[in-house]
Amino acid sequence: MAVSVNAEAPLPGPPYVYNPELERIEIELLLEGVYRHYGFDFRSYAYASIRRRLWKRVEGEGLRSLSELQARILHDPDAMERLLLDLSVNVTSMFRDPSFYREFRELVVPMLRTYPFVRIWHAGCSTGEEVFSMAILLEEEGLYDRARLYATDINDVVLLRARQGIFPLDRMQEYTDNYIRAGGRRSFSEYYTAKYDGALFSPSLVRNVVFSQHNLATDRSFAEFHVIFCRNVLIYFDKTLQNRVHRLFYDSLVMFGVLALGGKESLKFSQYEPCYEKISQAEKLYRKVL
Repeated sequence: MAVSVNAEAPLPGPPYVYNPELERIEIELLLEGVYRHYGFDFRSYAYASIRRRLWKRVEGEGLRSLSELQARILHDPDAMERLLLDLSVNVTSMFRDPSFYREFRELVVPMLRTYPFVRIWHAGCSTGEEVFSMAILLEEEGLYDRARLYATDINDVVLLRARQGIFPLDRMQEYTDNYIRAGGRRSFSEYYTAKYDGALFSPSLVRNVVFSQHNLATDRSFAEFHVIFCRNVLIYFDKTLQNRVHRLFYDSLVMFGVLALGGKESLKFSQYEPCYEKISQAEKLYRKVL
């Protein structure tokens, strides 16, 4: 019998009585088990978010408790894959927040023109909509042929989807509207072919993209970048992990490189705040200056 829970006070039901202290122990043990057995580190993710997602998987597996979920995922790699999809942040769209892309065209692209070659990291790229959006933007700005985009995520399943470049056809009107508002210069339909219920984007858009698994919680820097995108990911991390990721990004950016965060994220109160200047406060674009 599956249980339905809410974010405030889940009630697992008989024979379980909800105990928040016991629940926290179960979550900590589960996450420790995932880390030690599979190498995925979610121990420093924001507690409220991780708790909600774990209970969602309890219900999805038809189980009754977090302890039952722990046993299931430790002995069943397929269950771990399903959990990984729940724990990963996979909410995205093409040209999401069009004003961000407008600011990027106006304020960052002129900086990128000064480099002979440009390296861009999309950290937590999810299913790839942001990567394709940036590839289109760089193509239109005449920069794509001297750019390399690195698209990373903790989840191999979403990386596979990103590589395929197939997005729901019923979202193309939304994406077209976003593209136009983001300053797009062509007909958006030029970039994809409608096939059945999917939109297959031109393979040429990923000719300079490297897709790879990378865990922000545990992995190190792997190159120097002129731009790092990590939008709407840090909000799911606790303060300790946020600081760890900010250090990783600082070490990975060239001097005067650009860091792009999400609308609800900020460098404020980070120890690296003095190391950046604001390019656009509204769109959370920062340039490394120290």
